[in-house]
Amino acid sequence: MIVLGVESSCDETGFALYDTERGLLSHALHSQVAMHEEYGGVVPELASRDHIRRALPLLQEVLDRAAVPMSDIDAVAYTQGPGLAGALLVGSSVACSLALALDKPVLGVHHLEGHLLSPLLASERPDFPFIALLVSGGHTQLMRVDGVGRYTMLGETLDDAAGEAFDKSAKLLGLGYPGGPAISRLAEFGDPAAYTLPRPMLHSKDFNFSFSGLKTAVLTVVKNHEQKVVANICEQDKANIARGFVDAIVDVLTAKCVNAMRHTGLTRLVIAGGVGANKQLRAALDDAAARRRFKVYYPELEFCTDNGAMIAFAGAMRLERNPALAQRDYAFNVRPRWPLDELVAA
Repeated sequence: MIVLGVESSCDETGFALYDTERGLLSHALHSQVAMHEEYGGVVPELASRDHIRRALPLLQEVLDRAAVPMSDIDAVAYTQGPGLAGALLVGSSVACSLALALDKPVLGVHHLEGHLLSPLLASERPDFPFIALLVSGGHTQLMRVDGVGRYTMLGETLDDAAGEAFDKSAKLLGLGYPGGPAISRLAEFGDPAAYTLPRPMLHSKDFNFSFSGLKTAVLTVVKNHEQKVVANICEQDKANIARGFVDAIVDVLTAKCVNAMRHTGLTRLVIAGGVGANKQLRAALDDAAARRRFKVYYPELEFCTDNGAMIAFAGAMRLERNPALAQRDYAFNVRPRWPLDELVAA
């Protein structure tokens, strides 16, 4: 079965072809980072319009790369939610229109399920069950994954997501957008002893997170520094603050993951989402895994951010396990807010 995946939940337009026998055939992605950079964040209207411009050329690109005629597509999967409503509507309308024209089944996929299953696209893939840390700009969640659609929430952020804290703290340091990669790079040159920032909920008895206080601590440090020095913060001080921030957020994420592994007794940890590409987080988790004797699995770096491959794969896994999902109902709708725990097991 060859499944076409369509992703358009926010600021990346992604298309991919996944074959349940041969694996990933091709994928293509366009990022809108350059377009949104001058605004300091995603502008929903601009994002939607850009998805419209990119969709059909990217579709043709994945077909050409895979050398697969459009008639060979067996099903179309698209991101139904969560995400920006206008952006989701672009992908869903393209997917459903194409499926209607080809007389093929169409399936709406949960965006977070795509991220959760994305490490299964790697050459070294984990077996079920495993603990998953889903950490991105919009979500920070720890859950137990027993199979496709079988998810148990262990904990989640009570306020800002980790990726959101990265972006907002980077903006406070004048690093622009997207802030996550920029503040991570700058932290490599910082002194870890210069600033000790709070580790919110590090010692709580649950698996929940909170990062708004850490962001506020960065704001306080920056304001205090500006009051003492007339000139702008020097680059070394920015690097020191960045290091303090990154160390704090990595410590919290790592500690919660270790506690979840100990609590469940599982030996496999999966990291998914854009922040999963952070090198400091990967290093800390790898070190903890070596000491605690569990194994960490990451998606390929190209699949950490939003992409069509994860949607094609998640759609294929659900259709393969439950053929009854292969419906020809082309009256599409989107779900900008869609809790992951509402998913029905495949």
